[in-house]
Amino acid sequence: MSKITWIIVALYCATVIAQDCKPVNFGSDSIVCECNSTYCDNYPDPKPPSEGEFIWYVTSKSGQRLNRTDGKIDSRPKNGLTVRIDSNKLYQNMEGFGGAFTDSACINIKSLSQETQDNLMNSYFSTNGSNYNFGRVPIGGSDFSTRPYSYDSTPGDKELKDFSLAKEDTEYKIPLMQKARKINPSLRFLSAAWTAPPWMKNRKIFVGFSYLLEEYYQTYADYIVKFLETYKSYGLDMWAVSAGNEPFNALLLIFSKINNMFWSPGNACKWVINNLGPSIEQSKSNNTIILMLDDNRVALPWYMVDVKIWHSEALKYVKGIAVHWYTDTVIPASVLDLTHDLLPDKFILMTEACVGDRPWVYPKVNLGSWQRAEEIVDKIFENINHHVVGWVDWNLALDLQGGPNWVDNYVDAPIIVDDEKDVFYKQPMYYVTTHFSKFVPRNSVRVHTNSEDKNVIATAFKTGDYKVIVLLFNKSNKKKSISIVDEKVGSINVELTENSVHTILYNYDA
Repeated sequence: MSKITWIIVALYCATVIAQDCKPVNFGSDSIVCECNSTYCDNYPDPKPPSEGEFIWYVTSKSGQRLNRTDGKIDSRPKNGLTVRIDSNKLYQNMEGFGGAFTDSACINIKSLSQETQDNLMNSYFSTNGSNYNFGRVPIGGSDFSTRPYSYDSTPGDKELKDFSLAKEDTEYKIPLMQKARKINPSLRFLSAAWTAPPWMKNRKIFVGFSYLLEEYYQTYADYIVKFLETYKSYGLDMWAVSAGNEPFNALLLIFSKINNMFWSPGNACKWVINNLGPSIEQSKSNNTIILMLDDNRVALPWYMVDVKIWHSEALKYVKGIAVHWYTDTVIPASVLDLTHDLLPDKFILMTEACVGDRPWVYPKVNLGSWQRAEEIVDKIFENINHHVVGWVDWNLALDLQGGPNWVDNYVDAPIIVDDEKDVFYKQPMYYVTTHFSKFVPRNSVRVHTNSEDKNVIATAFKTGDYKVIVLLFNKSNKKKSISIVDEKVGSINVELTENSVHTILYNYDA
């Protein structure tokens, strides 16, 4: 075959691999991209840019979805507004991005044909998609289940003789988690229990205020370890487990309808020190790390101040602090800085976020909402610029109602499934999150950025293979002419579409 023929074949293969969004407008302020059994948009990983060049991806309210442009780096800035990159000033190492394998998410994914399922899973976990490297899984049921349940419903079973996984695990979560790990072998799983089995608590209920009885502290630690070891037997080792999901929900009437169990900082630490930590250390899952809090940043920094001053022995076992985003609009990001300064050797990881969660917000699912994408991406930038090492979204996929959810706590998701049509819709929030997850690899280091325009939010990273990743968010409804200035390489002069998110890649010299 001639050299020219090989070039033609290579170009043809490139075009069939890269597939554009199939837009659908549901009457919101932007579009969704529809995928089915035979077609789904994808975005192959780019080859590293050549010296003096950059690669630029754009997603916008007007309908661009990871649209790519290649450009040349200039020797000087040509636009009035600058975003300056200082790759000598370093911050946190990044751990990654992902979503949650809730019962609801997995039920929705499994409701599709096998071919459509494959397209959805590849959309999240392949290098042609979001390249997610985190998956969160509830231990037992959550509100995003079709029923309340635990793994042992036998009162007084301290030896956990009746412990067994549920059909939700064996038929839904485990097969899809195995599939995701096969697509992306670097995928890490983290887990959290919403509650202990009710018979271990002061009130024998899944919802409403309750706490773990001290006589069952060791039994509950054994219960968590049994979960870890059982999932490990399926090839699904847990990178991390938290001390418990949103322990303060039990104190709030509006949220106490969700599966929950209260932990004070002191009792949580006591349990970690005397029970959970040693039990994990002595188990087959002794590489699993422990995360504290797993609740909203309204609890910071005071929660970790309590831990450090009064229960510092827990820090022997605790490697990170898990936070949720639900109070981010009212609690300043400075509490993350205070927490980092208090415990600089403990990473902070965002482990849950979703939109449409407020009781007064309707519709719960808003197909094509750019506003919701902006809510998400604005907080991703904010959290990362305040020491957070990664972002794990909530449900991977929900139905058109925003469920199923056994307590009717419906919300939105990056992917919405319509099983009757055997299709799924990628929301704008899917794409703005992918701007991070696809291009910012694990162990990237955040570097200093300074944007002269308050409506152009910036963050940037450098990798071990001498690549710089710059992310920009133009939150205004006007175009912005921006010069990205890096003294090591020159200036990248670009025009940012109104209401848009951008990822720009270029190389640097060591």
